[in-house]
Amino acid sequence: MAEIVEMSHLALHEQVSARLRTMLVEGRIAPGAKLNERELSEQLHVSRTPLREAIKLLAAEGLVDLLPNRGAVAVKLTEADVMHSFELLAELEGISGALAAQRIAETEIAELRALHFEMMACHARRDLSGYYRLNARIHSAINEAAGNPVLAQTYRAINARVQSLRFRTNQDEAKWARALAEHQQMIEALAARDGARLREVLVRHVLAKRDAVLALLRDGAIYPAEAAR
Repeated sequence: MAEIVEMSHLALHEQVSARLRTMLVEGRIAPGAKLNERELSEQLHVSRTPLREAIKLLAAEGLVDLLPNRGAVAVKLTEADVMHSFELLAELEGISGALAAQRIAETEIAELRALHFEMMACHARRDLSGYYRLNARIHSAINEAAGNPVLAQTYRAINARVQSLRFRTNQDEAKWARALAEHQQMIEALAARDGARLREVLVRHVLAKRDAVLALLRDGAIYPAEAAR
């Protein structure tokens, strides 16, 4: 049964893009799958005009590829794409952490700590979707606290390409627990304004995600249809 999504007419294409973004990140639209405009219009209860605007926005973010003669498809990364993207992303997050530790306000640290506690509650409930949304907010907030708009723009572009893959790595219980512990270390380093420590934790955290994603790719757990061929 299609999920009914209530939407106002205010910035409708942005609301549609937010819903589609969640579907892509959580794998409800599979990597490489075509975005069927008729089905999505019915599911989201919107016309095709705001839907097409939303798809263009997601294409600009790197979550959707617009291909000749195929239309819009969910981004599907190769092993090399993953290695290159996470390699750069780890350094971008590390730089963000080092700068944020110098520039973040005390009120922002308190907000991040509150988000971390909410995320811990999601982990206790095994609410992976809620956990991931809070996780992403924390990483984005650290990047924003760095106070460098060029860094922020670059980070958003690279991170968008691997969001769905980052989400899948926490479906392993041991990896999920380790990621949560690393987030605790991030908050502690940030509160201590220890930029070097925060940078080290963030780089290690992202590279661990890379390794987990590569393992899933090689096992055929991310693109199972290909592994079966």
